[in-house]
Amino acid sequence: MKKSVLFTFAILLLSLASAVQGAEIKWAGCGVSKKAFMKELAASYEKKTGTKVSLKGSGATKGIRLVAAGEFDIGGSCRHKLDVLAEKEAMLHHVAWDALVIIVKKDNPVDSMTTEQVKAVFKGTIKNWKELGGPAAPVKLLVRKGKTSGAGLMLREILFNNPDEDYSPDAELKKSSGPIEAGVSKDINAIGVTGVSSAKKRKKVKMLKVDGVAPSKEAVMSGKYPFVRPLYIVTRGEPTGEIKKFIDFAKSPEGQAIISSQGTVNLEEGKSLKVR
Repeated sequence: MKKSVLFTFAILLLSLASAVQGAEIKWAGCGVSKKAFMKELAASYEKKTGTKVSLKGSGATKGIRLVAAGEFDIGGSCRHKLDVLAEKEAMLHHVAWDALVIIVKKDNPVDSMTTEQVKAVFKGTIKNWKELGGPAAPVKLLVRKGKTSGAGLMLREILFNNPDEDYSPDAELKKSSGPIEAGVSKDINAIGVTGVSSAKKRKKVKMLKVDGVAPSKEAVMSGKYPFVRPLYIVTRGEPTGEIKKFIDFAKSPEGQAIISSQGTVNLEEGKSLKVR
């Protein structure tokens, strides 16, 4: 009888261990957050706890809405939450800072633009590189389709203080930041915007200075670089259980050190910055 009880108890322990080992948190969200810190944060959390954090890139808007709908456990967003029903249940947890950068092909001779020139390019009032100190060639503006993407929404708010601002009617629409980056890397006349964490991994693109300031980590931390936005982890309502543990890990000194080690500005480093 005792052997039977011990055997049953051993099976129960093995089942519990297997369940813990098989625990998984499903993440969906913006590619910028994934490249900025999520891949490394997920790997460290799994090593520390045994809980796997699987990552699916889908964009900031889908990341928020998939989590709000209960289809994913957590999400990644490089924009704030909108006042729409699809995002009502979402809660955003600020964990880091990102810079929006203006990118051109590496051999484009233009190295810097003013904020006013950036506005003019995106509105279509500057149409030729000659107006920016470059050669006489048409500016090919690449932008995200729609107005709710992380880069699209935040740049509109930063540049124009209007999330519904229309860009140039001549702009070429792309479905995500990846195709914008790829398009810029192949065309010397192209220009676009993306997140710094993503842009710095593209060898064929160049990030322009804005108002004479390069988007270095130090310039983002100090607020000298003008196009800065927060990065969030998204949950459905107040987090509990394993999801809360992961959020706590991301905000802990260990998690914040991992974020900083990737060249991304963490909360302490960006303490002087303000969320728009």
